[in-house]
Amino acid sequence: MKEISLQIILRKPTAGVDFGLQKGRGSNYEVIQKQRSTGKDLKFEITVGVKTDKNGAPDFSGPFVQGARGDRYLYIDIGTYAGQSNTCWSRRLKIPLSRITWNLVNSNSTLIGNIPGVGKNGEPNCAYVWMKELDHPWQWQTSMKGKRRAGAWLF
Repeated sequence: MKEISLQIILRKPTAGVDFGLQKGRGSNYEVIQKQRSTGKDLKFEITVGVKTDKNGAPDFSGPFVQGARGDRYLYIDIGTYAGQSNTCWSRRLKIPLSRITWNLVNSNSTLIGNIPGVGKNGEPNCAYVWMKELDHPWQWQTSMKGKRRAGAWLF
């Protein structure tokens, strides 16, 4: 089985709120790489396994991967789901893995997912709501060390 590296950049999430990657499923999970937002970008890095599904598409596995075949995703836990007790936020943000193609897998690059941390309503983004608020289709990007892409430097 092949492995790929993913970097998630949560853009300017709500300050004072905890965010972390969910490792595990259901009620049996832990939050790793937990960070309290100051309103600046947060970064999360993980590796996931990739194999070929029965239709020839990439299928993802590992302790961070959620969902059914064909609709795999990662969770970023927010507020109480990230273990924070002094907050009114209890959310999970979904990051789709189904948008990762074989071309991206075979690029041998770290794949970068830029996700807006705050919705148009000013609250922490959750589920797939953030994708509906974008003015363009969202996609994972390959890292281009030291090159400028879409208004941001990638390292």
